[in-house]
Order: sequence, then structure tokens, then C-alpha cells
Amino acid sequence: MAKTRNDKGGGLLARSPSHLLHRVLQLALDIYAEECGAAGITQRQFAVLSAVAENEGVTQTALVKATGIDRSTLADMVARMIAKGHLERQRSDQDARANSVRLSPSGRAMLEEIAPMVAMADARILALLKPGKREGFLDLLSDMAGADLHPAEAEPAKVKKLKADKPKKDKKPKKDKAAKKAA
Repeated sequence: MAKTRNDKGGGLLARSPSHLLHRVLQLALDIYAEECGAAGITQRQFAVLSAVAENEGVTQTALVKATGIDRSTLADMVARMIAKGHLERQRSDQDARANSVRLSPSGRAMLEEIAPMVAMADARILALLKPGKREGFLDLLSDMAGADLHPAEAEPAKVKKLKADKPKKDKKPKKDKAAKKAA
């Protein structure tokens, strides 16, 4: 029998942050595809368009930092988005080794077209949570997204064993208080 989303079963996966984040990402991408699929822009392409719109002339290195997309994947994406006419690239004025990226008029129009669709997808995702938990959820995601992967001073979180994982100990019979005083 398949578990429902409300089933808080005690298996290892039910308490695995990596697994749960993966499941939430799958759900979020499915919702994004339902809301935005007709526009033909993936969630990561939207992230690139948004990051470029917020900082016209941004370098590809800065786009890697802003979007979290690895350097080689981002370079391929930018090349494809240039070929589609959504982005324009030129050598940076500040660094001749770097490329700066701008939105083309087509890219700006695409961003304006898809932004309400993305807002609807985001609203649907947040609607999965109780209203009082939404801001905290966004804060936690923001903290995690901005976290350093290998912080020098960070200590690993103490892992609590699940009750199901602990072997049961034989309980000793409790002595009566009067028996303790007499002893």
C-alpha cells in the first residue's frame, strides 16, 4: 500500500532530510511544469533570466553564484538561451577574460510572460503548508540555500536515534518507596 503524504511512518526515509528535500523538489518541479510548461522555459532557465534581469551585465561567474547552477551547465544553458534569442553575451568591460550577460528584448518579454506563471506555481507550492508555516519555511530554505557546503567551524548535528532503532532494555521492577527507606 502506498504511503500518503500525511503518513508519518517511522522508516529511515521518513526522517532523511536529503530524501525529503528530493521528494519536495520533485513535487515543486511537477507543479512548475504544470503551470509554466506551455511557455517552454525550465525552472533553471527562469532562474537565469531572473538573475540577469536583477543585474544586467552580470558575469557568468556571478550567475553561477546567484543561481547555484554549476559552471559548465550554466555555460551550456547560456549558449542555448543566446541561440534562442533570450540572452546576449559580450566581453565584460571590467574583466576581458569574463563574459557579461544581458537580457535581449525577447528574453525580457519571455520573463514578463512567465513571471505570473511562476508566481502561480510558487503559490501552489506554499499552499501545501499551513499559512502560519509558510514564512518560516521560506526562511529555512533561504538559510539552507545560502549555507556553505564545508564550513570550517561547523559541528555536525547530533543525530537522534529513532525509538524504533533502539533495542529495548529489560526494565527493572521499581522498588516501593517504603522498601527503599527500610533498606
